Amino acid sequence: MSNIEKLLEIMAALRDPAGGCPWDRVQDFASIAPYTVEEAYEVADAIARRDMAGLRDELGDLLFQVVFHARMAEETGDFDFDAVAAGICEKMLRRHPHVFGAAEERERGAVAGSWERIKAAERPGCALDGVALALPALKRSEKLGKRAARVGFDWPDPAGVRNKIAEELAEVDEACATGSSAAIFEEIGDLLFAVVNLARHLEVDPEHALNAANRKFEARFRHMEGEILRAGEQLEELDIGALEDRWQAAKKALSSTR
Repeated sequence: MSNIEKLLEIMAALRDPAGGCPWDRVQDFASIAPYTVEEAYEVADAIARRDMAGLRDELGDLLFQVVFHARMAEETGDFDFDAVAAGICEKMLRRHPHVFGAAEERERGAVAGSWERIKAAERPGCALDGVALALPALKRSEKLGKRAARVGFDWPDPAGVRNKIAEELAEVDEACATGSSAAIFEEIGDLLFAVVNLARHLEVDPEHALNAANRKFEARFRHMEGEILRAGEQLEELDIGALEDRWQAAKKALSSTR
């Protein structure tokens, strides 16, 4: 018995109405979905930490999520794990004609943009169809922008996006002047969407860039806080000018350690 067959048997036993696990038996697609997303993030975290042992474990946890969903679908008669595997096999064969296609297609090799053209042909309808609602907001903004750009709805260069950011920032100021929380909410969203489009034009992954900025901010703040406490002071007791001086000192100290 292969390990995947063993895993499928374990999942079936956990869902067994008679002798399975009480917790596993009562789950459904909606209740399991947050765990699936969480496991995907933990895979990404292990990769970011270059933790190969952790990555092996997290990939196993993510695989278990796939098996869990497939088992529930099998119970309702919709599909099973084998159908999931067959579907992805067929899709990969179809989307890589330069590898698996006829001889002339393999000789022609990979053509720039062919992957996206094949995917687009698979989803007739609006150019934005298929962009998952559950994606993180930054990633979904990036994908929506890419989809729109494929049909020509885009700025010709980064300068146009930069002007749009300035326009959206001015609209944030106008909303703040009105004091309308709804207007501020809307304009902040428009500003963030424009910034994501600038990242796309500059070929920067906005999710990764923001994560890097988060890590940088956290490291600098922790250093600044530690220095203040070591000096026998409290952050809350310092004015903004003093805090800015300590912040700049933290930036300089951490830059010198790279």
